[in-house]
Amino acid sequence: MSDIHDVLGVGLGPFNLGLAALLDGANREEETDVDAVFLEQDAEFAWHEGMLIEGTTLEVPFLADLVTMADPTNPHSYLNYLRERDRLYEFYFYETFQIPRREYDDYLRWAAERLDSCRFSRRVEDVEWKDGGDEDNEADADGDGYYLVTARNLDADEELTFRARNLALGIGSQPHVPESLRGHPETDVFHTSGYRFRRERCLDADSITVVGSGQSAAEVFQDLLQHQPEGDYRLDWLTRSEGFFPMEYSKLGLQHFTPEYDQYVYDLPQSVKDDLIPNQDLLYKGVDPETSAEIYDLLYRRSIGDRDPDVGLFAMTEVRDIEAVGDAYALDCRQWQADESFVHESDVVILGTGYQRPIPDFLAPIEDAIEWDEQGRFGVTEDHRLEIDVAGDVFLQNAELHTHGVGVPDLGLGCYRNSLFVNRLVGREVYPEESDTVYQDFSVERFAERAPNAARHSARQRESESTPTPTQDD
Repeated sequence: MSDIHDVLGVGLGPFNLGLAALLDGANREEETDVDAVFLEQDAEFAWHEGMLIEGTTLEVPFLADLVTMADPTNPHSYLNYLRERDRLYEFYFYETFQIPRREYDDYLRWAAERLDSCRFSRRVEDVEWKDGGDEDNEADADGDGYYLVTARNLDADEELTFRARNLALGIGSQPHVPESLRGHPETDVFHTSGYRFRRERCLDADSITVVGSGQSAAEVFQDLLQHQPEGDYRLDWLTRSEGFFPMEYSKLGLQHFTPEYDQYVYDLPQSVKDDLIPNQDLLYKGVDPETSAEIYDLLYRRSIGDRDPDVGLFAMTEVRDIEAVGDAYALDCRQWQADESFVHESDVVILGTGYQRPIPDFLAPIEDAIEWDEQGRFGVTEDHRLEIDVAGDVFLQNAELHTHGVGVPDLGLGCYRNSLFVNRLVGREVYPEESDTVYQDFSVERFAERAPNAARHSARQRESESTPTPTQDD
């Protein structure tokens, strides 16, 4: 039926917005007509608004926009955005791959406004599956079934229903604050995701402590360090990590963010992946080397002439609890390597404690059809779909780190994943599915294919070769 969409996207972050843009590009071909709609609960597009600090840049090259890595000719590319904003020559002379974060946000807003499939102020509240071919299902008696999606129009406070053959789950992540650090006024103790909205409070404090060692914590610390002379506050930076280490950004290291490594990780046993992925933090966490250098240089300049910048950086320190003490807060800290505890006081505490991806409540009606692993996580197919016992696909956007590895949150791989989704929806290869993108090999099989002197032997083969063949005498 015409009122059944081919795909309905839940959430509009960069990944689902990229899917919308690639589908729009595909639909420009005469033989392609995918009916898509994307629902977002916010009133307008917003991308990490609380971290749009002046001077910060995107951590990936501008080519990791919504469409370019799949389709450089797509009208929703960053370069076309520059042309339509009359900034192409300015960018030409800017001569850098890492663009201002504020401009990336403006680019995403520009794209969202151009795409008719995007609907805002629409909060998805329930998802059910309706079987096709059921005589009780008059809406799709001759089809394979569809998802019945209940949403709320937040502007008019009215219930809406949508039907879709497939879903694209792109609800994103949520700021995570450990339970022991919760329960304090958000004006004083808050996650880095809200920093820009509480910055004035910080600049008016007598002391500020940043907790965490990732890029967000580093950017907040850097901004506060730059404004410390006018604010005249004490500034500390604590992290339980072993140090304030840089994110891996070498050219060979970046080859982990490729379709080949994505496939390699997927093929590993889940137990191996669960050991591997938590130990790869510096591939996608840590501090950008340029940010780290700018912080150090600023500290160096502030200390000229035997001056004290009134700054503390302390690693290997876990913040176990926070208690209100008058107008300040006492942080219960433990330096875990030396196993020594201490109390640190601060007027403001900014928590760079990461993000989490909870299972959305609206999936409850279909949870029995979903395949779950032993730890209660999504079962995921090789091509990034939810393993589910119904005919309709659920495309996963940044919910499969546990199965595909560190490249899942990377903006640069978003186009690759969306290409797989578009091709499946259309039923043919609209966008190339890249398979040979790096110089490095990750699997033995791939290396043996490319190296003429390498032979692939499985563990079972080696065991059989090392065990003597039994004879009749044996």
